[in-house]
Parts: sequence; C-alpha cells; structure tokens
Amino acid sequence: MTDIDDVHRESARSSGVERVADVQLSTEHGDFLAVGYLDRIRGDEQIALVHGDIEGDGTLTRVHSECLTGDAFGSKHCECGDQLSAALRTIVTEGRGVLVYLQGHEGRGIGLLAKLRAMRLQAEGMDTVEANLALGLPDDARDYRVAADILHDLGVRSVRLLSNNPRKRDALLQHGIKVTEQVPLLIPPREENISYLRTKRERLGHHLPHLDPAPDQP
Repeated sequence: MTDIDDVHRESARSSGVERVADVQLSTEHGDFLAVGYLDRIRGDEQIALVHGDIEGDGTLTRVHSECLTGDAFGSKHCECGDQLSAALRTIVTEGRGVLVYLQGHEGRGIGLLAKLRAMRLQAEGMDTVEANLALGLPDDARDYRVAADILHDLGVRSVRLLSNNPRKRDALLQHGIKVTEQVPLLIPPREENISYLRTKRERLGHHLPHLDPAPDQP
C-alpha cells in the first residue's frame, strides 16, 4: 500500500466515508474516474465521477440526488435525468470537475416507495411539497454530510456548484465546503413537469429564472 493510499484511508476513517475502489469509466459524455465510497455511518454505497485534476479551489461540482425514475427511466415528471446528463457534459467541457451521486436521496430523501405514493397524490392535484407533507414526511429530508466528506477526501477545497437549489449550497457550507459560485443548471421545462418546477421555485426557493413569471409578478 502506498503512502497516498494510507493518507486517503486515514482521511476516510476520520470523515465518516471509506474509499473502497476506483476505476476508469468511459461514458457517452466522456471519460471519468469512478471512485466508490462506503458511508461508514449509514452503510450506503456512494460514488463520485471525477474528470481531470480536481484538487484545489473552484472545482466545478455537481452533487446529484439519486432519482431512479428520472435518471434511469427518463421520467418526464422531473428534470433529474436531464440535469445528470447536462452536468456530466458540462464537467467534460470544463476539463475538470466532479459529480457526486448520492444514494439515499430518492424523492428528496423520503425513499422510492414514498416518492411513488407522493407522485400519485400529485396526479390527484397536490403539489410536490403538499404531497410529502400529506404523507407525514418532510418536504426535503436530504443530508449532504456524505457529499462533503467525499469532496474533502478527493482534495476539493472549494466548489463552483452546479445547482439551482440554495439549500444544497447552504448544506455544503455547513459541512465545511466553500462554495465560490453557484452555477445554474437550467433544463427547458416540459408540459409534464412545468407545475413541478414552479413549485420548486415558489415553495422550495430554487433559482429557475427561465420559467414564466411567478403569479405575483407582472
């Protein structure tokens, strides 16, 4: 085992994540180093996709919440799959960056089955926040500790965050990751998700200036 491996392993033990494996991964968007982590606190398996030299300041970073329906099945209910693809393309174009893909974040942290139940309530007329609350669940239950631990382990000191969500920025700051810039990741809305996106803007504070004006604006 090399000295560098010893450093990474000791860092992982102190931060709550353990770096388990890394391997080159070629994708339709470009080539990445896939770095696998074990969250020693929750037991979740996590992955970061690294492109180029990311150590240091101002690393273009996407912290992407797991969304099976959007990422794998191409659901039109949300923009998650499109954001995932756009983030990977943007990182490759930039020449350096990292995408941390967070398992355990399905449905803003409520889980897959609860998300499907919430989607059924939305089909009946509730918005995404109302649906979660009607199930007795928080509107957003996500924890970004593990993302910060992974970024620390990768040597990222500060990020340019690919996100429209101010809560994500605040959470990374809380966990010791400096955010030098929040870079919009705007996906053209569809008829199927425009109401969902408006709710994210108006009730969850997402920065989505490309949508039509809010109801209280001229």
